[in-house]
Amino acid sequence: MSEQINMTADMNGTDKAQRQLERLQATLNRACKNVPFHRNRIQEAGLSDITELKDIENLPFMDRTHLATHYPYGLFAVPLRDIVRIHTAPGSGASPSISGYTKTDLVIWKKMVAKAYAAANVTDRDIILVHLPPGLANWARDYKDGGEALGAGVIPNAPLSVAKTLMVLRDYKVTTLVTTPAFARHLTAHMFERECHPNELNLKQIILVGEPDDGRTISELGESLHVDVRLNYGLSEIPGPAIAHECRYHDGLHMNDDYILSEIIDPASGRPVPTGEKGELVLTTLSTRAFPLIRFRTGDMAKFLPQACPCGETSTRIQWLAEQADNYMLISGIRVSQAQIRENLKRALQLPAISCTIKKACRSGADILLISLTMDDDLFSDEIKNLQQLIAYAEETLTEQNGIKVEIRLTQQRV
Repeated sequence: MSEQINMTADMNGTDKAQRQLERLQATLNRACKNVPFHRNRIQEAGLSDITELKDIENLPFMDRTHLATHYPYGLFAVPLRDIVRIHTAPGSGASPSISGYTKTDLVIWKKMVAKAYAAANVTDRDIILVHLPPGLANWARDYKDGGEALGAGVIPNAPLSVAKTLMVLRDYKVTTLVTTPAFARHLTAHMFERECHPNELNLKQIILVGEPDDGRTISELGESLHVDVRLNYGLSEIPGPAIAHECRYHDGLHMNDDYILSEIIDPASGRPVPTGEKGELVLTTLSTRAFPLIRFRTGDMAKFLPQACPCGETSTRIQWLAEQADNYMLISGIRVSQAQIRENLKRALQLPAISCTIKKACRSGADILLISLTMDDDLFSDEIKNLQQLIAYAEETLTEQNGIKVEIRLTQQRV
């Protein structure tokens, strides 16, 4: 049975808390009934009933290892016949990550994305261009669907060069661009190199996804292009984009409280931190039918903002911080495990051990993974061609495994 979705702002905090509690109880009941993983863990926690939202703190956490362990369908809470869409992403382990959606789930998600657009002043008179990297292909589809639900004209994601993207922006009179910080910076640099003045475009707003603001990008883009820049928060593996969004006051991100319950915990102890202090963001889905998340540790650092937002919406607000709570790297919305990268690199090179450093870099408007690999006796080959082929194979293999372009540089071993 379809659920009627109301995306209006909450006027009464008590009503919102009661609605959240009822949806949490329904989610837990459905998960316990249909997913052995959740049923066993909740029974082990000894929690017979949830009578208030605070009771959720007695439940165990989920993390990305559980997604891999129960691949592919072990965490689905509905029969496969009720699944209408299956998303896959590169994942952070040996197997891809997977999430499923019912018709109701897609309706909810489409309206969540539409709400994020509306908060960015996008209307049915706007033209939206979605430009996201291959690793965020699922998000590109969601942003297309959300824009169409709003009634806006949408140019779906396509692998265009920066020059042709600029042509589309200008010739199609695009007003809204959805992209990553890396591509937005690259596009801006390209425009000024070509002496293209921002006034030649109809662009009014940019929605940045995949990474938190580095303290410069949003303000610099706004000043350079004379546009309003908004930030959206989401998870590339599950369940999708626009979990939280900025309003016109640019003072934190509004959580979609009706459908996502958020906590912030101390990464070490797992206990809640006082409001206003930073910690790891933990999410629980309240209305998701196919693939419920219960206390999922995102690995993202954030903090709650206690003061009321001038926009009048009473939803929970967070400040999304640049640091990570785990050993993953966040690259254009995709999480990469450095430990897994090293293991996969050893396997690709067929070496017992390697010495390397891993960092993020930017190439032609796309974030990549740059690996500086130290030359040693095990790696060195008299046949330079053989070594080049081996490195090329490793780059191709790691790129395919992680959904992020990988570049390997050889460095001299220090004496």
